[in-house]
Amino acid sequence: MTRALIVHAAGPGTTVQDMGRPGYLSQGVPRGGAADRLALFEAAALLGQPASHAALELPGTGGTFEATEDMRIALTGAPMRATLEGARLAWNACHALPAGARLTIGAAEACIYGYLTPGGGLATPERLGARATYLAAGLGAVVAAGERLPVGEDPQPGRTGLCLPAEPRFGGGTIRIVPSLQTPLFTDRALARFAATAFRRDARGNRMGVPLLHDHAEGFHAEGGLSVLSEVIVPGDIQITGDGTPFVLLADCQTTGGYPRIATVIPADLPRVAQAGPGASLRFRFVTLEEALAAERAEAARRAALPRGVRPLVRSPHDIPDLLAYQLVGGVTAGDDMERNRP
Repeated sequence: MTRALIVHAAGPGTTVQDMGRPGYLSQGVPRGGAADRLALFEAAALLGQPASHAALELPGTGGTFEATEDMRIALTGAPMRATLEGARLAWNACHALPAGARLTIGAAEACIYGYLTPGGGLATPERLGARATYLAAGLGAVVAAGERLPVGEDPQPGRTGLCLPAEPRFGGGTIRIVPSLQTPLFTDRALARFAATAFRRDARGNRMGVPLLHDHAEGFHAEGGLSVLSEVIVPGDIQITGDGTPFVLLADCQTTGGYPRIATVIPADLPRVAQAGPGASLRFRFVTLEEALAAERAEAARRAALPRGVRPLVRSPHDIPDLLAYQLVGGVTAGDDMERNRP
């Protein structure tokens, strides 16, 4: 029998995602893939497998799952309440999932996208060289209760009980941007106002993109914006819609568009935009192309270093150099004091 993950319940919009399918823009298919690719790199570090392995993307809430045989799982991305047969599981960690046990993942405790990655990855059919779901083109479908998702062979079946500090990206914050092709269509005043504005993530965001709210009476408009021809667009582009609302494109954005783009988010900061919860504050800072390239190199180095940051969930006493500095049994010190002070 094929190794499988049985889906007893799944939240709305749950899909299989991997790193996406590059190379098909000319045919109208975006790269797609995980909204927060960094979560797949974290899962790969925890499980000791390639980051290209497919996972379940859980937008906002999880579901209930069961393994047909013993397997390992990693839980990464937006923190969610997860329990195994009622016992709480740590997030950003890898665990054993025994055959027949029920894994329940609740709502996100912060942000949007959580990820469940089995050891060996999900082995659903490849379409155009990837397992990533892209609903607009009929590539894959939303995961539903009753499905049995095939799971690949696990490269390190005994490796569990490990955790990894989550890379900070769950609270909004300042996002680095570079000028886009249509940035010169915006006045210096409009660009300065854009960079000075505290935006809020609109609750209507999805995998295609995130609208940004602000308190200005005036929107953002380009001079000659109606004359922009439809051309190639990519995740990270910030389009200005007809009513002057900024819209940050994400993984499942269309491949062409005619709205003027005021700037483009650098790839290193795109997970921070994708994971910003409704109402989260986002600000934008223009950087030079050289600064953006340096940021991308630094981000690649951080991803490569993730396996070195993996630690046991429960530390061995042999690995604690200052063990005697800890009060290992509560009340011992106070008890000793009482004994010494007894008449």
